[in-house]
This record gives sequence, C-alpha cells and structure tokens, in this order.
Amino acid sequence: MATVGPFATKLAAASPPFNPQYHRQQTPSNGPSSRSSSPYPAERGKNSNAIASYSFEYKGEMLEIRNVWAENVEEEMAVIREIIEKYNYVAMDTEFPGVVAKPVTETFSPDYHYKSLKVNIDLLKIIQLGLSFADENGNFAPGCPCWQFNFQFNLNEDMFAQDSIDLLIKSGISFDDHAKRGIDPLLFGELLMVSGLVLNDKVKWVSFHSAYDYGYLLKILTTVELPMEEKEFFSLLKTYFPTIYDIKYMTSLLDGHQFMGGLQKLADDLGCQRLGAEHQAGSDSLLTMSAYAALVKVKFRNAEGVVDDSRFANELFGYGGNHTVRKTAIALRDMSASSAFSNSGSE
Repeated sequence: MATVGPFATKLAAASPPFNPQYHRQQTPSNGPSSRSSSPYPAERGKNSNAIASYSFEYKGEMLEIRNVWAENVEEEMAVIREIIEKYNYVAMDTEFPGVVAKPVTETFSPDYHYKSLKVNIDLLKIIQLGLSFADENGNFAPGCPCWQFNFQFNLNEDMFAQDSIDLLIKSGISFDDHAKRGIDPLLFGELLMVSGLVLNDKVKWVSFHSAYDYGYLLKILTTVELPMEEKEFFSLLKTYFPTIYDIKYMTSLLDGHQFMGGLQKLADDLGCQRLGAEHQAGSDSLLTMSAYAALVKVKFRNAEGVVDDSRFANELFGYGGNHTVRKTAIALRDMSASSAFSNSGSE
C-alpha cells in the first residue's frame, strides 16, 4: 500500500510557472549541506531498512526480508531470475513521497484521478519497491521470499510531501542511506527488463489499490513520462504486466460486502500475520500476498478448487471506469452542467 500525503501544492492554469526548486524541502540552515546527507536521519533500530535483512518466524519456518541497495542489486536480481519460474505469483508494493500536485482539469472530470496520478508520478521519484514471491497456492518461496529495493532519494534535492516523509521515517526508512547507497532507477529498469518478471504471460502480479505503484514501475521501465490518456496507460500496463490482480478491486466484487479499509484492515479480517514494519514496501508486499491467498481461498475458488480470474484480472481499483468513484464523478459533472443550463434558461 503506497504512502500518499495531502496535496503540497496546486498546479492550476492561473498559477505562476512551476519551479521545482520552490517545492523542494529546504535544508535547515544548521543542517547538513552534503549532497549525500539527509536532514532527517532515521535511527537504525530493528525496523531500519539500513539493516541487511530481517528474519521472522512464519508458520514454523524462518522467512527473510532482504534489503537491496546499489551494492547488491545485480546479485539479488540474479537470484530472483532463478525462482520466478516456480514462484510466479509476485506481490508488489511501493513507497513514494506522497502527492504534491493537482492536475489542470475539472475535479468531476472522468479522467481526474488518472491525470492526478500522471502529474505526480511524472514529478516524483520512487523510494522503495517490495516484491514477494509465492506459488499459485500462496506458499512463499522458502528462506527468502521477499526483496525490498531501496532507490536513490535525496531530501535535499527531491520533491516530496512532508507528512509522507515523516511517516516513512517513523516506519524506519533511512533517507541518509537512500541518498548514499540508493539504487539508480535506470539500472534497475534494465535489470527488471531481463529478469523474467515483466513481459511474461506466466507471471501473476498481486497488489492492493495499486495504480500509483504500477505507474512508478512503468516510469522505471519506459524512462519517460506516463501516457497522456488513461486508455494508453492501461495498454502499456497490459504489455509489461499481462496479468495483474488488485485485491482492493476484488473485494468490491463480493456480494453484500463493501470493504472500506486499507490493506492492514483486510489482512486483520482475514487473519493474516504481518512480518516486518508497516509502511515499508517489503513487509507490505508480504502481507499483500498473504491477504490475496486467504481471500482467494475463502471467496474466489469454486467447489473444484479452481479460480476463475476473468472477473477481476487486469483491473485497478478506481481507474478504467470500474468503480463507483468514477461513475459518481461523471454523474456529479453532468448534474452540475444540467443545473447550469437550467439556471441560464430561467434568466
């Protein structure tokens, strides 16, 4: 589940020219001036992502969340290439620096949510990516089923929403390490392209309320801004990620059930155990996989134990016209237009 903060600024037609420097967090006058230093160093406690790995007991086995930095990213991606054929269900989560801009479009516009996603992802940088691996029955890859990739991010230079950064620091993110040891997204994109994870019909991607997560991955893979139109975005998504399952969307299909909470609430309802710190991408991706396996087991398998994914595959909650948020926006827009027409006609 990605970290999203409040709007830090508005990009509107009447606004002055956008100046990225203005929106960067300024380093305190008595703070560090080094390019590789963070003005908000995190304590290296047990949840710090500066630690090489974390180990947890899960159903009688020891499982590891492994942190990946620039110095070991090629080595760890080689390991992933070895396991993806057998453990081809990949749960994914990202952490990113919040939401800092609004699109120049009507709030009730059907494409408002996508335009908001695009303008923010085009401006901002990914901070973390968590990938967890399991088989079709939800059995984790033994030993180390989870990798947490930590990307280049510098609080002295890069844009962010302050409350999102505060939350990530509280959760154990060491921004000093991200500035000094973070993975270059360009290199990671090259490694991801040859990993067997993308452009592969056999790989099933699992996520929770994940349009922003996939947006950041597409930015890494293509190295360009996101498409202008939502339809083009979904076409690109289908190319790189042929099969995706958004658990939030899946819950919207359950009869008589309107799930309003986040990933942790759903996991609690399903009796899933969290391993690691909340709001770190590795732990969140593990919990996403556990929640998916539990949800499918109790709600989406038929009497023969077969899962028909045609109802929920390749949908992103709240996007592509699949959710009442979008339908309500269209209705409100039409209502507003109708009211304006009625008022003008009565004058």
